[in-house]
Formats: sequence, structure tokens, C-alpha cells
Amino acid sequence: MPPTHALTSILPCNDLAASEKFYARLGFTRADGDKPADGEDSYRILSDGKGGHLHLTDAVEGWLIRGRNPFGLYLYTEAVDELAREFSGELANGQGPEDTPWGMYEFALSDPDETLVRIGWPSRLRQNKQA
Repeated sequence: MPPTHALTSILPCNDLAASEKFYARLGFTRADGDKPADGEDSYRILSDGKGGHLHLTDAVEGWLIRGRNPFGLYLYTEAVDELAREFSGELANGQGPEDTPWGMYEFALSDPDETLVRIGWPSRLRQNKQA
């Protein structure tokens, strides 16, 4: 049975192309043909083909200020180590994945607008898989 309930983030961006390129590296892309017919391109719907969705929209001018972006996203994925390698030069505080006191194996990045992007998986599930 398909899901009957979902929650998707709508993320304001100063540069949609840069943001779309960043999230493509995390596996989120627009579906083929998902371009507006009228040429307006201020809203983009991305998905990872695994149930993850993210909507990008143009931010109101002057609203997203570098160093003061209040937004954050959390990507739950088993591919924590693989993505940490993909983004090795961009890890927040230069720290790779680690087990946290709140039970997640995770690391953090910033997107082009300095949105906090945490990528993680429950430590207990990771430990069970390694055992």
C-alpha cells in the first residue's frame, strides 16, 4: 500500500541552480520533464527515488543572510559513510561521521545558503548491521 501521509520541506534558496546542484550530490533530482511549461522556474521539486522529497523555492530578496540562516534539514540514510566521503572537503567543523549521545551516527554540512544539513542513521541500526 502506498504511503497515505508525508511531510516535505520547502526550502528557500538565493540561487536555485546552485542549491539544486548541491542536493543532486545527495541524490535529489527533478523528474524528467519536471520543468514548467510557462518558463517560470522559481520552484523546483526534487526527489531521491527512495521516498525522500525536497522542494526548493526562490527566497525573498535579502531574506537569507549568510551566517544567519535558521533552516536545517536531516537526511536519514544508511549511506552515511559514502556521503561523508563524497563531501569530505565540506564537512562542518571538518568532522566526519560519529555516534552522538542522541543515538545517531551522523555528520553535518552546509548547503550554498548555509542551511544546516545533517546526514545520519540510528546508531543502534548501524551497530546491528555491523555485528
